[in-house]
Amino acid sequence: MTMPFGGYASPEQWVRDKSEYARKGIARGRSVVIVTYADGILFVAENPSATLHKISEVYDRIAFAAVGKYNEFENLRTAGIRLTDMKGYTYDRRDVTARALANAYAQTLGAIFTDSIKPYEVEIVVAEVGPTPESDQIYRLTYDGSIADERGFVAIGGQSEQVNTSLREHHTAGQPLAAALRVAVKALTAGVQPGGAANGERVLSAANLEVAVLDRTRPRRQFKRVIGAQLDGLLAETADA
Repeated sequence: MTMPFGGYASPEQWVRDKSEYARKGIARGRSVVIVTYADGILFVAENPSATLHKISEVYDRIAFAAVGKYNEFENLRTAGIRLTDMKGYTYDRRDVTARALANAYAQTLGAIFTDSIKPYEVEIVVAEVGPTPESDQIYRLTYDGSIADERGFVAIGGQSEQVNTSLREHHTAGQPLAAALRVAVKALTAGVQPGGAANGERVLSAANLEVAVLDRTRPRRQFKRVIGAQLDGLLAETADA
């Protein structure tokens, strides 16, 4: 059997090299923040593009957020939509859950990490809003297929450790939407972002934010993008506060 690069590397070194490669690619991007609020789950990303979304609807009450290489997480997003649509059509819409989708993503990412020379440079979150705050579900998946069940909040990509520290200090369960948005935006500006300025020198406005919610009070399709006048109004509330 021929070696890929003409030399021997131990399995441990092979895994370390691929992990480092994926982590560096993910850290180069901007963070995405997911936090719970009184009526559901809020997603906030620093994203100046109006069309290349980091946050998307997958199914009635399930959303997808990602950082890393756009073409790679877009492949995962579209595969997730096909999987959930097929399951909902074959069985029942209530049988489609974020947990099942997260497990499918974990298997796919794990297989790619193990079998391919190049791992996916992605980190994703699958979230499902429930009928009560206690039933909300947030799953974080990393490039190697590892999966974690998060509670209350999570940040992925960029300087996620600093962002998570800010969320830990300021997030409170049951906050109204404007307060949750204020916490999320504050966290995104925490620390030094890749290619950006230090905390206190960066201002995030509606032009460079992508915001969406899973709102449990909405009928059936509970995903909604927060744009235009609604986003401007919420940001004005956060500024006043």
